[in-house]
Amino acid sequence: MRIIIIGGGIGGLALAAGLRRYAFDVTVFERDTDLAATGGYHITLDGRAQSALRELVSPEIFERLLGSASALRLRDPDALWDRRGRLLGHGPYLGDSASVDIDRVTLRTLLAEAVGADLRPGRTVTGIGRDEDGSPLVMFADAAPVRCDLLVGADGTHSLVARHLAGVPTNAPAGIIGFSGRTRVDDLGPAERARLGPRSGLAIGPRGAALYIGYLDPVGNAVLDTPALRQAVTTGPTYIWGAMFPDSGDTMRDARGAALQSALLARFRREGWSPKSLEVLARADPNTVAAFRFHAASTHAPDLAPWPAGPITALGDAVHATPPTAGMGAGAALRDAAALLTHLHPVAAGTTTLTVAISHYEAEMRLRGSEVLTQAMKTVRWILATNTPFGAVATPLLAAAHRLRYRTDKTRSRPRTARP
Repeated sequence: MRIIIIGGGIGGLALAAGLRRYAFDVTVFERDTDLAATGGYHITLDGRAQSALRELVSPEIFERLLGSASALRLRDPDALWDRRGRLLGHGPYLGDSASVDIDRVTLRTLLAEAVGADLRPGRTVTGIGRDEDGSPLVMFADAAPVRCDLLVGADGTHSLVARHLAGVPTNAPAGIIGFSGRTRVDDLGPAERARLGPRSGLAIGPRGAALYIGYLDPVGNAVLDTPALRQAVTTGPTYIWGAMFPDSGDTMRDARGAALQSALLARFRREGWSPKSLEVLARADPNTVAAFRFHAASTHAPDLAPWPAGPITALGDAVHATPPTAGMGAGAALRDAAALLTHLHPVAAGTTTLTVAISHYEAEMRLRGSEVLTQAMKTVRWILATNTPFGAVATPLLAAAHRLRYRTDKTRSRPRTARP
């Protein structure tokens, strides 16, 4: 059985690594020529995503992955701030968390290594078709079509494969435009380093403005104390942040680097954000600042993969495009890949048909996609709700109420001293 995967992102490479590990005939076509030239947030892998990776890659690759990752259990609890940098509250205790954070570049590079010669970079797919016997055909602008027995679309939000199957786009803009960047902790002033601390957090303001600040330290907070195995591109404590605004169709997305950084800071200042809360943006490396639009598929499981099972399928954002607001999109793609591999083993053994295997995989994938989308869209809707007349008034009031409750709870938790 020959399998072709279109897309060399996290999900596509993970599936290919697993297929190659179990001696399937697999080829990945990826349009990028440099797999390290990828942006985005760091990736959070919960226990389920890590279990999926264990099935897909060799123990040696998995150990190097953990050796390049940062443990959430070593971080302080997450924080919630208002637009002036005032603390509203903390998230749950992380000391027993099994989740890890890893650079997207690091994970993608390690997965590409696991795929090896079965990865064909610099190959752009232009169309999908069928051979005379119904087998999938992959078309290229500069090469002859390639036939396969199973075609898997791992080509992301704007998936050519998923659109071919569904006949329409499988997702839509979620109403938020995002901006990301990286700031070394050492580049911040002492006061801001102390305020942010070794933790991630979210700052919110009225009119749909929000700023996520993710803490990543694969050296000081390493999952495994194995410096010889470490391949992390982040070599010290770093904040990888994501700014969010309602998508109003403005031209800020067209800017790049320092120009985009300046425009982003000006936008926050117009919304009344304090200089203190924006220091992490102002001191970011301009070369890392980028813009992107949030896309989302339906949260209803029956709406995902709305096509009959057959020799063409898809995984990850190609089916259940997920905003980054829950930190679960990449993990879901990894779980898709492991599930598809599991269902292909009986096909290779001759104990079931490909159509039955794909049908079972897609049924599970719809439920998984619905779960992660529901979580991610809760935060999206919350942010968008602040961009209403009611939200513009209510956000400062809710922030004040949160501060009062936080201070009250903190006072109550202080030990009482005995009277003399």
